[in-house]
Amino acid sequence: MTTLMYIVIAVAILIAAILGLAAMRPDTFRVERSIDINAPAETIFPLINDYKNWPQWSPYENIDPAMQRTFSGTASGKGSIYEWTGNKNIGHGRMEIVDTTPPSKIVIKLDFFSPFEAHNIAEFTMRPQGSATNVTWSMHGPAPFMAKVMHMFFNMDKMVGGQFEQGLTGMKAVAEKR
Repeated sequence: MTTLMYIVIAVAILIAAILGLAAMRPDTFRVERSIDINAPAETIFPLINDYKNWPQWSPYENIDPAMQRTFSGTASGKGSIYEWTGNKNIGHGRMEIVDTTPPSKIVIKLDFFSPFEAHNIAEFTMRPQGSATNVTWSMHGPAPFMAKVMHMFFNMDKMVGGQFEQGLTGMKAVAEKR
């Protein structure tokens, strides 16, 4: 056999191994981060429950300064919708608050249309911790095969989790000033 044949066989084995390992990964994913905020849940809840407050703390608001935003549905709470279109770094997507339990929980249906399609759930929970409130931001959803392959090369928990940490830190700064 020629050297080229050995290379082709090695590449084929490598690709098969990657695809096999990806197939064995979980069918769902979850990313979660928490922070303690020195403010009552009643102060924090409106920062999340009203999309017009997100620019004060969300790390996603600054990725594309020219991002176009559309608000529809209810002004805040269940039925409130926020849709965005931006550059290749922010893409196009839509969030809808599908459930709220003031002042402790907000559930958001999160749909990404580009640069990739994904349909997930984001949740914010607020639990009193003495004079502070523990805020948890999580996102979970299905992991289709192509996502599993991508997760072999990109650590989604680290990437998205880092953005959640930035957002929670921003939320803390805003809430503790109120």
